[in-house]
Amino acid sequence: MQPRCKGRARQISRLILEPSQRREAVLEMIGSARRHLAISLFRCSDFRVLEEIAAAVRRGVEVEVMLTARARHWRKKLQVLAKLLESAGAKVHRNGPEQTKYHAKYIVADGERALISSINYTRKCYTETCDFLYLTREGEVVGVLLQLFRSDVEGAPMPEEGKRELVLGREGMAGLIQAARKSIRIIDHKLTDPRMLALLEARRQEGLSVEVVDKRALGGMQAHGKLMLIDDRAAVIGSMALSARSLDGRRELAVVIRDSGQVAELRRFYRRVRR
Repeated sequence: MQPRCKGRARQISRLILEPSQRREAVLEMIGSARRHLAISLFRCSDFRVLEEIAAAVRRGVEVEVMLTARARHWRKKLQVLAKLLESAGAKVHRNGPEQTKYHAKYIVADGERALISSINYTRKCYTETCDFLYLTREGEVVGVLLQLFRSDVEGAPMPEEGKRELVLGREGMAGLIQAARKSIRIIDHKLTDPRMLALLEARRQEGLSVEVVDKRALGGMQAHGKLMLIDDRAAVIGSMALSARSLDGRRELAVVIRDSGQVAELRRFYRRVRR
């Protein structure tokens, strides 16, 4: 598959919030690769995605897939998925012991372009959920994603440098909350971690405006992806919930967005779905 829009390709980054555009963005990212693809999969029941991966292999792309070791009700499906990927010519990696969830959702193409999202490649996430996709060519973000992929493949520590725009765990998320000066606005239906709840309450007591939308129905969509707005000047999106399991026991990923136009777009989205 060829990239569908050269004008879009010239953009450094863009957000995708509408469910109808998610699948096309994933297929376009996979189809754009010419040398290498690093893909993190949690759930995938979309055979078009698998077909695009196979097509990438046929045109000479080295395809590596990080597949979670565990997903609820998906034990047999993950085994089948691994076999399908391997039969297509992709190299499948499993990170961590069997009980570990590799829940980060991202794709890196040719070491130049990245897609970071909160979606699974399933019909439900293409049509019914509140989720976020972020496409970027920003060199620091792409580079750190590749470092993350390689360190998780090899079981090596993640380098400290270059993490400013990616959030990988509790410390990074807490740091963003502590850095807020005026307001914190959150969409997260799984916000249950006692330390995070205490930190948010402490910031509220310090005079900040703290809002949490924890509904399971958001603007006609089912809650799934997570959003945090800091002072309406930065946004954090991704798969990482403010729960103990997500913060401490899984590989999760969120990206920090500082572009004023994109932050404003996410602020409008927040106001629309919080009602």
